[in-house]
Amino acid sequence: MHVLITGANGFVGKALAHHILSQGGIGESEVSRLTLLDRQFNWELTENSSNILVEQHSGDLVDKQWFKDKLERFSLDVIFHLASIPGGLAEKNDELGRQVNIDVTMSLLEICKAQTESLGLKPTLVFASSIAVFGSMPELVTDDTALKPQMSYGAHKIVGEVMIDDFSRRGWIDGRSLRLPGVLARPSAETGQMSAFLSDIIREVSQGHAFVCPMSAQAKTWSSSLPNIVENLIHCAVVEDTQLNKGRTFTLPTLCFSMEEMVDAIGLVYKQNARELVRYEPNSIIENLFGRFPPLETPYADELGFKHDGDLNKLVKRALLT
Repeated sequence: MHVLITGANGFVGKALAHHILSQGGIGESEVSRLTLLDRQFNWELTENSSNILVEQHSGDLVDKQWFKDKLERFSLDVIFHLASIPGGLAEKNDELGRQVNIDVTMSLLEICKAQTESLGLKPTLVFASSIAVFGSMPELVTDDTALKPQMSYGAHKIVGEVMIDDFSRRGWIDGRSLRLPGVLARPSAETGQMSAFLSDIIREVSQGHAFVCPMSAQAKTWSSSLPNIVENLIHCAVVEDTQLNKGRTFTLPTLCFSMEEMVDAIGLVYKQNARELVRYEPNSIIENLFGRFPPLETPYADELGFKHDGDLNKLVKRALLT
């Protein structure tokens, strides 16, 4: 099996690549080749006990010819399309956001179509969508909730979901779109993600450092740990096509909690007097985007076997395992 990960230098992409290498496969299928694409890599594979042939390619995914040259040499079996320009950066740079979030996705779909038509080998494509597609939310989010994105990033993800559905309908791919929540805890770095404070608060308070939270204590959000996200991406790739009778887009089960509940969980797990370490200074823009999340019901994803972390204590503990 040949597996491709786009955005493989990212927080989730790197963890996913290492998971596949440590397991030697996806589900019950062995992986023989792993291709990793991103603009650049700040890590190199130092050991590979699974005998998987790994290639890391650095380049501009927006360059269609470079993209095709790297992917048309070998047929693709499973694709994890993670490459994206996240919310804050996509708002600042509209052209770059559209190029990466929409144009690169379309280029990848065309490569898959060409493979299916020429070789008869239809790849499975797991698309990392986002809860940003919901934008303004009602009092309860379900599988039937209307999509009202408040940022270009959410709009771009909707375009990806629709096109993956359409290419699957036409038999060119076996596509699945998984709407990911916030993923914790990201390393401290400038990534263009306005939700980075959700990772920073765990990292800082767990070490006994003071932290200024840009949302109020009662503001509620959704998040999952990095290990949980990786497990669900893998599961998304192995769900049988015959089970997808209610559609190819799933909102991932995740935990809904207030910032105060998160602070208490950090204090309990890491033995810190967390309430004294955190000061709340709400930013109205950030709280409107990330702190107004209602309860979430995901019956379709639950039926297909997707899981959240279980409880908030487990989430904050797993968040710093990598």
